[in-house]
Amino acid sequence: MCLRVATYNIHRGVGWDGVEDYLRIAAVLSEIDADIIALQEVTSHSEKSDDVLAYLAAAVGMVAIEGFTLTAAGARYGNAILSKLPVAFVSLTDISVKGREPRGVIRVDFYLNGQTVVVLATHLGLGIRERHIQTKELLALVNEVESNINVLLGDFNEWFPLGGLLGALGKIFSTYQTPATFPSRRPLLKLDRIWLKPAEKIVSLRTHVTKLSLVASDHLPLVMDISLKRANAHNPRTIIPSRSRGDKSLHEIHF
Repeated sequence: MCLRVATYNIHRGVGWDGVEDYLRIAAVLSEIDADIIALQEVTSHSEKSDDVLAYLAAAVGMVAIEGFTLTAAGARYGNAILSKLPVAFVSLTDISVKGREPRGVIRVDFYLNGQTVVVLATHLGLGIRERHIQTKELLALVNEVESNINVLLGDFNEWFPLGGLLGALGKIFSTYQTPATFPSRRPLLKLDRIWLKPAEKIVSLRTHVTKLSLVASDHLPLVMDISLKRANAHNPRTIIPSRSRGDKSLHEIHF
């Protein structure tokens, strides 16, 4: 039994050709056929007909979990997660740095095959100092997680292979070789990442490269297949999800 997760910076629906086309984004999501997809740079208008997140969720038959970080005049922008699977717990955490674009982390917990799977999705800032601060926040969140399987994914905007961000996360998560995802037509930079703990559950990690994905966004989607085989079927570990830190938590949803 495998779980397929993906991360995709959809660049506000604007493709390599400069055309905004969410039909292409929806088609790429259908091609990936993931159980859980983290999206970045999603723009939606909740009170208008162009609610992009609702459209994408409906197009691929998934449930949308909002993680918008910017809201103005009815428009919303930021992160989201799409899921085909029943959700047990959701929380949003603000990791914004003063004077910079607001940023956040979406945490979603699942119970699959007798195991707790915790997914953390984010989009870190463009500045080195900004990412350094956000990495500390992210590591604190990661250290609070108790789960059988922990997935950290998103656009980390980190292209230095020996950078502090990658080094710090590599001590906790897998150091699996990650393919480049940006720019989509000729990928050179490994901006998008999927980290997994424990690493031995990785079945595959790859970019999703098709005629559509090469043009639909300036990033390629990154896809990981994860084994859900239990190490000890006779003694499964039961874990109750912990709450996010008080003053940083934006909201929590229990199902």
